[in-house]
Amino acid sequence: MTSNCRRPEHTAPPDVFYNEVEAKKYSQNSRMIEIQTQMSERAVELLNLPEGQPCFLLDVGCGSGLSGDFLSEEGHYWVGVDISTAMLDVALDREVEGDLLVGDMGHGMPFRPGTFDGCISISALQWLCNADKRSHSPPKRLYTFFSTLYSSLSRGSRAIFQLYPENSEQLELITTQAMRAGFGGGMVVDYPNSSKAKKFFLCLFAGVTGSLPKGLGTETSDRAVSNQVQYSGQRCRFKGMKGKSAKKGRDWILEKKERRRRQGREVRADTKYTARQRKPHF
Repeated sequence: MTSNCRRPEHTAPPDVFYNEVEAKKYSQNSRMIEIQTQMSERAVELLNLPEGQPCFLLDVGCGSGLSGDFLSEEGHYWVGVDISTAMLDVALDREVEGDLLVGDMGHGMPFRPGTFDGCISISALQWLCNADKRSHSPPKRLYTFFSTLYSSLSRGSRAIFQLYPENSEQLELITTQAMRAGFGGGMVVDYPNSSKAKKFFLCLFAGVTGSLPKGLGTETSDRAVSNQVQYSGQRCRFKGMKGKSAKKGRDWILEKKERRRRQGREVRADTKYTARQRKPHF
């Protein structure tokens, strides 16, 4: 079985794949909850919202409301849209604070112009690249989604999409339709040199175009890493290469401590011993 066959979007349409059994995992699996929360935290950070000011946000592909929980903890108000009624039922059972709406991204966002101060989406955008029905055209569905989203966002706001691009053609398809709809921006890659920690975020600007945020972990690279990523259709594995994991280096630990300070958490002061490599004990 190839790796492509294991991708959820190749298994079944989203409203079929995310059934009652799959939906329960998002309320019971601690690992899923942790990953979803971390990606939501990073997406909100990339939104660059005003400090101490509650905002009205859109969560596309909100699922069971895990990303919405983080938005509520940060003091924001939100509306979640998802195609899976099973996932939304879990969100209702969990009594999330946001408003929930059943909807297909490919049909567009049914909101008034300028409604939201920003948008986040975790692991949902790549589903629009599949044609699950004969009537589905991925370019048209992407353009419909992006154009209606652009209209529903206030000028100067951002939309952040965490996604798992399959190849360079898929990424080009997504970005082309986003630019056609009026967005500016590009791809931000966290920990580009780590196979496990690497995460892709499509950062789009509605109206006023700003500079792309810097991806986490790029300071440890020997050369500058571009925010615009070139994908290869073939995954390469380099055997015999040795090096630190991106999640064990000093830069990663310092970044994590700084993020926790911004959240108001108690963090130990940085010293020359922070993240030092200890000698093995025999």
